[in-house]
Amino acid sequence: MSKYTIGVDYGTLSCRAVLVDIKSGKEIATAIKEYPHSVLDEYLPDQKTRLEHDWALQYPTDYIESLQFVIPEVLKEAKVAAHDVIGIGLDFTSCTMLPIDEYGTPLCLTEKFKDNPHSYVKLWKHHAAQKEADRLNKISEEHSEAFLQRCGGKISSEWMIPKIWQILNEAPEIYDAAHHFVEAGDWVVFQLTGELTRNSCAAGYKAMWNKRNGYPSSKFLKSLDPRLENVISEKLSSKISPIGAKAGELTKKAALFTSLNPGTAVATAIIDAHAALFGLGVTEPGKLVMSMGTSTCHILLDKEEKIVPGVVCVEDGVVPGYVGYEAGQACVGDHFQWFVENCVPSEYFREAEAKRIDIYRLLTEKASRLNPGESGLLALDWWNGNRTTLVDADLTGVIIGTTLSTKPEEIYRALVEATAYGTRIIVEAFREHGVSIDEVYACGGLTKSDLVMQIYSDVLNMNIHISASSQATGVGVAMLGAIAAGEHNGGYNTIDEAAKKMGRVKEEFYRPKPENVTVYGELFNEYRRLYEYFGRENHVMKNLKRIKKRNNGEKRNGYIINGTV
Repeated sequence: MSKYTIGVDYGTLSCRAVLVDIKSGKEIATAIKEYPHSVLDEYLPDQKTRLEHDWALQYPTDYIESLQFVIPEVLKEAKVAAHDVIGIGLDFTSCTMLPIDEYGTPLCLTEKFKDNPHSYVKLWKHHAAQKEADRLNKISEEHSEAFLQRCGGKISSEWMIPKIWQILNEAPEIYDAAHHFVEAGDWVVFQLTGELTRNSCAAGYKAMWNKRNGYPSSKFLKSLDPRLENVISEKLSSKISPIGAKAGELTKKAALFTSLNPGTAVATAIIDAHAALFGLGVTEPGKLVMSMGTSTCHILLDKEEKIVPGVVCVEDGVVPGYVGYEAGQACVGDHFQWFVENCVPSEYFREAEAKRIDIYRLLTEKASRLNPGESGLLALDWWNGNRTTLVDADLTGVIIGTTLSTKPEEIYRALVEATAYGTRIIVEAFREHGVSIDEVYACGGLTKSDLVMQIYSDVLNMNIHISASSQATGVGVAMLGAIAAGEHNGGYNTIDEAAKKMGRVKEEFYRPKPENVTVYGELFNEYRRLYEYFGRENHVMKNLKRIKKRNNGEKRNGYIINGTV
């Protein structure tokens, strides 16, 4: 009798579940549910409390409602009995965090705090804590804190401590009421098991935790703000669970809403992109994995810890025995979606409808007819800031070279190329600092586009291997569920064992075209000039954001109430 495990992948806009055969790694069934509240970046659910620019919140009940749908759905679709599922693993975007009370209830679900934006889930792309991140970086540099270099030289506004500090500064009542600040992935595991554990992946990559030294010292945290001196012991917790560990077992309550059996093993959570390595079968150094969706995360393993600007390195952060490196681009698929929703003329939509194809396919067909460099356009991919190597959420986008004859498909291709150039910046940063990259692997929704992947191959001048699964992260965390269950229950004892059996890539891969490589080399040199100029030398982007913020309505405590004080 076959045994199965379920991987649950919590993305920015939806939750996906995949039911996987443990021995073959074959996907048996998948299900997806979009979050009812999506991303809250303009108003709270009451549609009255308006949010400031750079806010991105979510509603935590969406996560559980999604789980209540996707797990029973894959069981139903596959006609698999609950007793044949031996484990569950889950991943989550990060740092996506929320304040909870002593019972684990999110503060936004309480009557007292439901109208306070700071009581909600702060999504990974909530960038309103940039001033706290800037202050943290300045003090870290002044104190020559060792953790700063392992964090790439800068702490991002996306991370846990800046977000907590923003809450403390703008809504101290929420800070005081919070029994814990937790990663959303750890909170969902808590809902399943009744055990609150913190996963080493998110703690290391998003909360400055280190296997050897723990979190930053209370002395350092006090230097940031005296009120933060005991934030670790009082609001976080030093109990860290490693990747591949068993976080607990399904409670009777959780078994009811998942249609699984009580006692089913639940793995420690992991950051979504990191799980993709396992889905691709990657558990060794030299292989860069790109998890490509609304944003892109670049994950790489090495035997030694080396400092790379803008790149976070965590010992045992992904695979035990290796240093795991994480880089990323904050806007990739979001980049293309923005363009389609805001800049494509109506006649293009009519043409797509007439051809019975979606607008992305039409743009791709038109953009594919262009040669590299033919449009005369060049863009910076900073519509959502720069995560690596500059680590600056206040940077914004640029398109240069437009004329009155510029066409939508030319801009679309320039935006795709910009994201490829951004990845090349990251690859060259690794190599310049002694971290080898011999092969490139990719997974995620964007790998479906031949245009996107060929451009990346040409820009990087490297072969790119593609996941055989459309749900590589889901398959990856399904492996963690199999490890949590253990060999004695039909699973595996190590990540390496599971990845070799269950991870897969396609036989076909993308090869660089020599004629394109030459042109893209020229264009990349120009991209790098813009990158340095706007990223380090010129502050026009930040000045514009300051002017925008100053003229964007009256604010109180970091958010707007009904447009008035």
